[in-house]
Amino acid sequence: MALEVNDTNFDDVVLKSEKPVMVDFWAEWCGPCRMIAPFVEEISKEYDGKALVVKCDVDNSPNVSVKYGIRNIPTILFFKDGKVADKQVGAVPKANFVNKLTALL
Repeated sequence: MALEVNDTNFDDVVLKSEKPVMVDFWAEWCGPCRMIAPFVEEISKEYDGKALVVKCDVDNSPNVSVKYGIRNIPTILFFKDGKVADKQVGAVPKANFVNKLTALL
């Protein structure tokens, strides 16, 4: 299961990770977010040990959302070495996420 991050633990979990990190910015009320949720969980399992997959609820984490300019959800940010390396906005096929994450390994 994808780990939950928020304003309090985002820096420690995401920015200090030695592995690439895929961050799903989402909200409970967001239909497209619910559409990609199964992909996020599958990727979390498939990349266990190779990359970190986390979810950040924008309603509960306003500071992180503002810091990274999250205006539309779902937005997936891909981090490597503490910096944003790639981005995907909107509900897209699972392969889009997999390709972007694999490129960072």
